Amino acid sequence: MAMDVVDYEIKGSEMQFVEVELDPGEAAVGEAGSMMYMDAGIGMDTVFGDGSASQGGIFGKLLGAGKRLITGESLFTTVYTNQGQGKRKVAFAAPYPGKILPMDLRQLGGTLICQKDAFLCAAKGVSLGIFFQQKLSVGFFGGEGFVMQKLEGDGLAFVHAGGTVMKRELQPGQTLLIDTGCIVALTPNVNFEIQYVGKIKTALFGGEGLFFAKVTGPGTVWLQSLPFSRLASRVFAAAPQNGGRREEGSVLGGFAGGGLLGGILGGDDD
Repeated sequence: MAMDVVDYEIKGSEMQFVEVELDPGEAAVGEAGSMMYMDAGIGMDTVFGDGSASQGGIFGKLLGAGKRLITGESLFTTVYTNQGQGKRKVAFAAPYPGKILPMDLRQLGGTLICQKDAFLCAAKGVSLGIFFQQKLSVGFFGGEGFVMQKLEGDGLAFVHAGGTVMKRELQPGQTLLIDTGCIVALTPNVNFEIQYVGKIKTALFGGEGLFFAKVTGPGTVWLQSLPFSRLASRVFAAAPQNGGRREEGSVLGGFAGGGLLGGILGGDDD
């Protein structure tokens, strides 16, 4: 399978974006809605599935799209092709605070397993598939980590992680227990299981989930300190319609509803 070799530069600190430089005829594939800007002369083509060269005919396209649908992603990706004579650039932005990680699949043995919402963009020819856990029960109760993405090829892929990223090299037999949402990616030689916490009171009152991931070396695993699901749940819980305090984050502090400034002006500080 022909793989485009692209140059890139990751810019920013907390809210990063990756700028990919394409030679004439080269292409990159991006997650729907991830494009930030591009030079004139780059053509866009929305395709079923991942746009990899391995998909042949309508059946192959439907199969690729179906794989993405299972992982919760859009049926479509966008292919950006340099149709000009000189070099052109296209940039892809991270969807929330964190880091963009360049993954050279050639150096990783051709395959990388990553969280279902981690993929950002890649060189044209990288194939996006699915990775299932072996035990069916995990699918019913395991939540995050049961269905993951599988990136295959020998080109560059870019994945996004929330918060701070930690890379751990696991020795043979070395085991790490991780919150399922905190896994960004791992090499396929890592043994990955999802286990029940064990004590129901820990799950109910400890603030943690019912399951955690058990990874065992040898291999490499990338962790994130701020999974999007955790960020979203905090934002949702703080929303006023869900009981959150309206005055948080506002100078006026919910003036009409009795916030800090409203309380002072209304005489509530007696």
